[in-house]
Amino acid sequence: MARMFDVLVYLYENYWRPDACPDAAQLQRKLSAVGFEKDEIQEALNWLDGLAVNAKGDQAPLRSNSVRVFSADEQRHLGDASLAFISFLSSAGVLSPLQREVVIERAMAVAEAPVSLEDLKIIVLMVFWSLGEEPDALILDELFVDPEDRLIH
Repeated sequence: MARMFDVLVYLYENYWRPDACPDAAQLQRKLSAVGFEKDEIQEALNWLDGLAVNAKGDQAPLRSNSVRVFSADEQRHLGDASLAFISFLSSAGVLSPLQREVVIERAMAVAEAPVSLEDLKIIVLMVFWSLGEEPDALILDELFVDPEDRLIH
């Protein structure tokens, strides 16, 4: 059984931007034709609708030197590994404060808790995808390659 995140990865790999995707009805048919189940497709499309709303950036701009304090609910839902990864990306300047908030909001929208690091990496990719941005090569490596598979030079 495919998971919602499998549908999201498929979309990331097959459509260069959200606006390159066909309309919702046609996209549902295409996803179904490649083997995804109806409930997983619907969950992914609902999740993407929430991403589209949050990625618009209609909120007040956040200062680049802002400090993020996580609520107890966020700490429980995200888990230590995901919190550490978000902090790493923010401190490295990969995620702007607004992108960080979108990542957190979309991670909080996932039913499973704590959010696995693998799933959080997909969320980060989808945030970049929704904005039409491609992370640089080093960040893509961080998002795609398992640490135990890396070669040490």
